Amino acid sequence: MIIAVVLSAGESSRMGRPKALLPIQGQKFIERIIRVIGQSRVGRTIVVLGHHADQLRGKIEHLPVEVVINPDYRSGQLSSLQAAIRHISDDDRCDGMLVHLVDHPFIDVALVDALIESFFETKKMIVVPRYKGKRGHPVIFSRELFGELLNAPLDQGAKAVVNAHRQETLEIEWQDEGITLDIDTPELYRQHVRGE
Repeated sequence: MIIAVVLSAGESSRMGRPKALLPIQGQKFIERIIRVIGQSRVGRTIVVLGHHADQLRGKIEHLPVEVVINPDYRSGQLSSLQAAIRHISDDDRCDGMLVHLVDHPFIDVALVDALIESFFETKKMIVVPRYKGKRGHPVIFSRELFGELLNAPLDQGAKAVVNAHRQETLEIEWQDEGITLDIDTPELYRQHVRGE
């Protein structure tokens, strides 16, 4: 089973307001991401909150997700990933986790299912989509890497683990620029979302 982890604990300082609550296609970023994941082969969905946790929890508590609060969210993205791993590590059904960022709203079911299918078929430790040579999101990490992720330096993030396992990484070509779009400033939001 693959467990989805949506990271939404940051301060959204460059955006100036919570990115998770930005509107897109008649819903919020976080709602769209959760709904898309819910239509996929993912078995459980975890959302990690930190900054504005109570406000965000109120917006998603009606959705089929489990909420994990990361009190150390100011330590960076990896600290939120570690909080999720600690939450799911006792689930023996978990083969890996699909990690997605709340500021990447252009996720689709076909991509999620393709990543999961490739993960089980190839037995690779990491599966990541790529658009025109650039890696995007979401990314699948095998359960075998949970220990390394828990021990990785916070200042380097998950990239330290990814870089250590290049031979065990599968890149999937995907013909949608959306996998690489990180909507973290008002300018990017106007350019890629409001203009849709």
